[in-house]
Amino acid sequence: MRKDITVAAEVRTSRGKNEARRTRRAGQIPAVVYGAFQDPISVAVDPREVLRIVRSSTGLNTIFNLAIQGGETTPVMVVDQQVDPIKGTLLHADLKRIDLTKRIRITVPVHTAGEPKGVKVQGGLLEVITRSVEIECLPDDIPEHFTVDVGELMIGQSKRASDVALPGSMKLVSAADTVIAHIVTLRAEAEPAAEAAAPTPEAAAGGTAAEPEVIKKGKKEEEAPAEDKSKKK
Repeated sequence: MRKDITVAAEVRTSRGKNEARRTRRAGQIPAVVYGAFQDPISVAVDPREVLRIVRSSTGLNTIFNLAIQGGETTPVMVVDQQVDPIKGTLLHADLKRIDLTKRIRITVPVHTAGEPKGVKVQGGLLEVITRSVEIECLPDDIPEHFTVDVGELMIGQSKRASDVALPGSMKLVSAADTVIAHIVTLRAEAEPAAEAAAPTPEAAAGGTAAEPEVIKKGKKEEEAPAEDKSKKK
């Protein structure tokens, strides 16, 4: 998304670790501007301004103006950044020039909206599988995010990347069958059914106890003729 933000940049005439340290001590960070079939330029920028853009709602998809001292003012995007793993401060940034007349590929977040019927009525569970999709569009058409309505979903149904509405110059790059979200059955509901199907210990014991009764009954039948013989005597 293009925003009316301008960040000032100073050209760096030298490179190396020592120069980078001096730049940071001066309250700036080293950065490189490249792209649009132009030579790369080493510059120094204010890390607070860059972080404010990166941490905004549009994040890395933000197109802003970079005003290079004594040179061009060009639209750019932050395509890479180096952050201190302990302090969390920005150490370096790569800025790419953007040609506003040419299509670019970007990744856009996808949000879900609505309470699915499969959750409210059927007691299912909403699982969000994919939280972003890749699209191709003109720079001025880059959206902040997409919203997919999951309110009508029932158990076993899903929303896929092909269900994302793409207005203007947008074209889907991600696989159309990529699952964004679906409704599944709670696993806990399947366990009682499995337990009911399995024989209980009492039933198993009853089945074992029945066997001696059959044997005992057989013995009585075998002893019956002996009793008859004694009566004859």
